[in-house]
Amino acid sequence: MAETNASVEHGLDHEGAEVTGAEVAHASTEHHAEPLLLGFAPPVAVVSASMIVLLAILAWKGVPKLIGSGLDAKIAEIKSQLAEARALRAEAEALRKEYADKIANAEKDATAMLDHARHEAEAIVAKAEADTTETIARREKIAQDKIGAAELAAVTDLRNQAAAAAAAAAKGLIAANHSAYADKALVDQAIAGI
Repeated sequence: MAETNASVEHGLDHEGAEVTGAEVAHASTEHHAEPLLLGFAPPVAVVSASMIVLLAILAWKGVPKLIGSGLDAKIAEIKSQLAEARALRAEAEALRKEYADKIANAEKDATAMLDHARHEAEAIVAKAEADTTETIARREKIAQDKIGAAELAAVTDLRNQAAAAAAAAAKGLIAANHSAYADKALVDQAIAGI
């Protein structure tokens, strides 16, 4: 029918001959009879009745229950997946909190270690200063003792040299001032004093 209308619009009939404008107007106003099922039902009613029968058969066979149970199973599966996701999220949150606590504790431990190391370093420096002061004092004492010993040795050496010089000088004086007669008189005087 679409071909007929298209050919009529172009001015051609079935045989390809030209059709006049009046014939075209007559062809477009013409109504065709709609087909009827068994002579009394139009196609819309047949399709509607078929759909109603199909839906009734599906309802009678329990298809809505099957669809409902399938949807219920899918809903239950989705709910279980959601519950599992919630559990995983709670577990992840617990792990995150645990690691956050560990990080906080590690920072506290690091701070405590740093403070301990600082105190230890200060103690080591203080001990080193005390040891250095003690060593310096000990070395000063040793140096003073050495200086005192050197002074004592120098004084002793000076005394020995002075004594030796005095003895030599006395020997020279005695030898110059005393003769054999003077010695005899001294010996006699010493014997008389006894």
